[in-house]
Amino acid sequence: MSQTECAAYTSVVLASANHELRKRVLQQLVGKGCVVEQALGGAEALSLLEEGAFETLVLDHWLPDLDVQELTVLVKERYPQLRVVVLGSEGEEQSLLARLGARDHSPLEPDDSLGWHISGKLRGSPGGAEEAAPVTKWEEPLPGMLGTSRPMRRVFRLARLVIPRNTTVLVRGETGTGKEVMARAIHNLSPRAQHPFVIVNCAAIPETLLESELFGHTRGAFTGAFQSRLGRIHLAHGGTLFLDEVGELPFNTQGKLLRFLQGGEVQRLGSPDIFQIDVRVIAATNADLTRAMAQRRFHDALYYRLSVFPIELPPLRERREDILPLANHFLDSLCREAAGGGKSISLEAARILENYAWPGNVRELEHVMERAFILSENDSVLRGEHFDLIRGTPRRNPLGPM
Repeated sequence: MSQTECAAYTSVVLASANHELRKRVLQQLVGKGCVVEQALGGAEALSLLEEGAFETLVLDHWLPDLDVQELTVLVKERYPQLRVVVLGSEGEEQSLLARLGARDHSPLEPDDSLGWHISGKLRGSPGGAEEAAPVTKWEEPLPGMLGTSRPMRRVFRLARLVIPRNTTVLVRGETGTGKEVMARAIHNLSPRAQHPFVIVNCAAIPETLLESELFGHTRGAFTGAFQSRLGRIHLAHGGTLFLDEVGELPFNTQGKLLRFLQGGEVQRLGSPDIFQIDVRVIAATNADLTRAMAQRRFHDALYYRLSVFPIELPPLRERREDILPLANHFLDSLCREAAGGGKSISLEAARILENYAWPGNVRELEHVMERAFILSENDSVLRGEHFDLIRGTPRRNPLGPM
């Protein structure tokens, strides 16, 4: 290959969700001294192009998040000097490799020892490639959760550190960020996974019934107690008790819960018997418990018992690179449920999703995708008009009031 040919490929963005294709093309590019940035989709490729100067964009003919034709038009408008290569077939791939001076087109076997980090740099050298640090197992998404953004990788790392222990965890985050999903994932990966995962929604149970729900009661303990009943703490023995919306717990009940957390003992209403219960407690809240303590609405001692290991789930507006992967995940699930063909998100729709403030976070995104899926009917592409409820809504200023 001449120096001129090599110069054309000095700095490259390679976008493909196909692991094998990336490895084949990447090996050739890096082997010729190119600097390569990897992306698994079109949105990530656009983000890379905005962050740095590149000479060439190599696209797979199919991307999981954006339409390749629309992406190509947009890229040529924004970066007219950028060379765009679309690999539409094996023949076109081999043609590209031939232009790079490739001699061996045989498929490469997957190397499970290597992790591919989105946006990771691979710098070529005569002796081979230097890989960027892959995402470690401590930063891999938990079951039921998605995200490769820095805030979510930190969340996954913290969760995996505490999973094998019995430590009490306090999951904090806005409504819709996935606090219950996080709690269930911690339980399912823990040594307690074969035992019950019991949920108590502290905001949904009337105050008059909450103590009975938590601790149980005997027959005749109060009006309407026609038979004895074990409380949910007792039912969680050996497993995990998840206290959702713990900030809404009535003040009087907080003291009784604190006594249980201190000694692990449960006494049913109307009974002198005391049971020793072994449970792990995970609590969740979207409330500011420090403010509630200052206002005498939450016991200080209970707060410190619950927040032994706090984990903060970031709002969706602070992890924008995860929006389109989440949207595509929900879209794929809807397509499977409908037993129909696959659908994709247009570039215009992708912009709308990325620019919206998402006050309802991941849960709102899931509902928006379901509505857009229904509105799209037999259309194979979700377009801007399918997102009319959020279309034109400005992005929320992260520094502004919540």
